[in-house]
Amino acid sequence: QVHFVESGGGLVQPGESLKLSCVAAGFTFSNFPIKWYRQAPGKDREFVAVISSDSTILNYRNSVKGRFFISRIDEENTVNLQMNSLKIEDTAIYYCHVRLDYVDYFGQGNQVTVSP
Repeated sequence: QVHFVESGGGLVQPGESLKLSCVAAGFTFSNFPIKWYRQAPGKDREFVAVISSDSTILNYRNSVKGRFFISRIDEENTVNLQMNSLKIEDTAIYYCHVRLDYVDYFGQGNQVTVSP
């Protein structure tokens, strides 16, 4: 059974940093690309970042490029999202994601709030 445990969210001021972590179980973690999504209040869920299975390909949505950095530790079934220079518009619930056999699996979500 696919399962994620997310951690690291919280309340910060603009310009500060947070690191989100997501520990996965129930599939062969090292074989799959992992994504982060986020959903702000009243908005659709949106793609944030992806890391390929071998960590050679990293992609980010334009608004977080140069501020957010995704990484993975396959030995620990963990994917991280380092978020720097946070902005108010980064406020959202953040989800890790994997697609297996055309089925999308999301973590339970982790609230990130950026407020003065």
